Amino acid sequence: MTTLAPPPSQESARRSHRAGPPADGGLNSRARRLFTGPEDDPRWARPALWAILLLATALYAWNLTSITGNTFYDAAVYSGTKSWKAFFFGALDSGSFITVDKPPFALWVMGLSARVFGYGTWQLMLPMVAAGTGSVALLYRQVKRDFGAVAGTISAIVLTLTPITVAITRDTNPDPILVLLMMLGAAALMKAVRNGKLMPLVWSAVAIGFAFNTKMMQAYVVLPAFFLVYLWATNVSLGKRIRNLAVATVALVVSSAWWMVIVDLIPASSRPYIGGSTDNTVWDLVIGYNGFGRIFGASSSVGSQGNGASFGGSSGLYRMFNEIMGGQISWLIPFAAIALVGGLVLRGRAPRTDAKRAALMLWGGWFVLHFLTFSLAEGTFHPYYVTAMAPGIAALAGAGGVLLYRAFREGSAAKWAWVLPAAIAASSIWAVVLLQRVSGSGTVYTVAEIVVAAAGIASVLGLLVGRFTKRHRLMGFAALAAVVALLAGPAAYSVSAATSSTNGTNPTAGPSTGGGMGGGGGGGMGGAPSGTKSGTKPSGSAPSGTRPSGTGSAPSSSSNSSTSSNSSTSSESGSESGTQQAGGGGGMGGGTQVSSEMIAYLKKHQDGATWLLAVSTDQTASSIILESGQPVISMGGWSGSDNAMTLAKLKSLVKSGKLHYIIVSSDGGQGTNSAITAWVKAHGTAVKSSAYSSSSSSSSSSTSSGLYRLDASDVS
Repeated sequence: MTTLAPPPSQESARRSHRAGPPADGGLNSRARRLFTGPEDDPRWARPALWAILLLATALYAWNLTSITGNTFYDAAVYSGTKSWKAFFFGALDSGSFITVDKPPFALWVMGLSARVFGYGTWQLMLPMVAAGTGSVALLYRQVKRDFGAVAGTISAIVLTLTPITVAITRDTNPDPILVLLMMLGAAALMKAVRNGKLMPLVWSAVAIGFAFNTKMMQAYVVLPAFFLVYLWATNVSLGKRIRNLAVATVALVVSSAWWMVIVDLIPASSRPYIGGSTDNTVWDLVIGYNGFGRIFGASSSVGSQGNGASFGGSSGLYRMFNEIMGGQISWLIPFAAIALVGGLVLRGRAPRTDAKRAALMLWGGWFVLHFLTFSLAEGTFHPYYVTAMAPGIAALAGAGGVLLYRAFREGSAAKWAWVLPAAIAASSIWAVVLLQRVSGSGTVYTVAEIVVAAAGIASVLGLLVGRFTKRHRLMGFAALAAVVALLAGPAAYSVSAATSSTNGTNPTAGPSTGGGMGGGGGGGMGGAPSGTKSGTKPSGSAPSGTRPSGTGSAPSSSSNSSTSSNSSTSSESGSESGTQQAGGGGGMGGGTQVSSEMIAYLKKHQDGATWLLAVSTDQTASSIILESGQPVISMGGWSGSDNAMTLAKLKSLVKSGKLHYIIVSSDGGQGTNSAITAWVKAHGTAVKSSAYSSSSSSSSSSTSSGLYRLDASDVS
């Protein structure tokens, strides 16, 4: 009697068809799996991932040596390569007079790269590109684990083509590092949810702690979702979950606060002034300028330094969809929102510990918390902040989209015949609206609009016809058309961000839409600082958003036309109004042009002083630091309102020979700044512009530069 063997299962057939590497566990096997993926993956999965990672790297690093960074952070990184003290504190200048207004972790990452490879554009950009590409790979792995290769691939390509993510990854702002650390925290959290062990949860807390030391309170936006997911979905007793969360909270506090505690314990006389603070402490910076000030703006009794400055439009639930923000982040928000609700409904009867629902809760919470925080914040807000929301949208697009497609294809309930097509239609229509806003800005946007409309219609019709005629292949092609429709618009903006010069201080993608200092931006001051090892200085962008002349001049008082109505108070801010553009509050050095000739003169007559010059604000100081390679004092921080310099401190620096030159404005100022201005004019020697300028227009009697020389003998 002949016995027929049962037919091989689909999974077995797929494995045999793939002809995977021998299971010898050797190096060759592991290397081959690196490029081909696990044996149970579809053949296309790993090549598709490598293609996406290659695309991400190309977008983030295209024409890398011409990328314009943020001169504020570039100068701090440069100073950190000259002084380990400046490196630790995140000081703007190598003399460690004042810090930048953020914690230093991102500066450390860039600074170590610059110390190893030499200071230059690609050396600073290397960690940013690596962080951006690493975030894409990490998101793919996390979504694929719970929802499969198709979902992981869609999530990865969505994150790669998020316009604001492309723009900010091509910059030296700290946000790419922040996003990577938050995603590492999410990965460790989900591991803790799956295995119930303590240490992955602790590592998750540590990752968020390091994210805090990158951009302070913004790192904590995801914490409510993290706590809820672990408390709800972990397969251990409630008591153990609470205990583990308590231990992780301790780890979070320690990893977040260690740098802050060390700095605040050091006597103020032995460390830099904490830029952005009102009382020279990091704690004030946390709860004020980088905390409640960002949420409540000037109306907050705590942290009023937010001052309401906004480059992303008015606060409110519509902010993410307005003319400034819409093209940066909102393309797939309608789809992600519908996918989140639909996915949670589909997993509604699953066990409490269901991994898919836990993942949806995590990424849904990530998306919703960021959306509400960024939309409703009344303090300083810049478009590139929302890159932190992109992983949540991308994960929901992939995971939720796959869940909806499977329910649409296999479900018997009539309601699922409309949810997926409705989600695709909603985001496609919204994409057409966004592209209509920039119609006439370039052929690429017109083509993208046509592609979105055609692919969106084909997708919706194909899905409906395929479902009701039971043609699964047609539904598959319709799903591919949906991917094209939903990504055509973001792709156009992303290519624009990768191939055009963006504003290093406040980068955005795509054409200008009337605000937010988007599109083309300026470079910084030409020439590398003396003493750089290799490469060229990241030229950055003038804080005003205008293209500097390249002569080493301070930013001019004119601001970008699209943002001239906004007044900057943040290190990421783009402009200041009126005569305070170069000088800032109080009038110390306001509006003064610092030319290359003046810098050459100052270096020639530095006479052993620690600092080349004292100026009013960080914008002017950072440009001169990068031009001269010498430490420069910023007396008033970013906006000129910091109390970093007092008259007593100035006298001490002059008397000790650590500072000889200072720039003050001709119109005086208020408070302490006024006292400094008055004292400098009374005791210093005005340096005539003819002393350093060869211009025929210079007058021997001209003192409009506001430059004064001070020596120990001038201090009574």
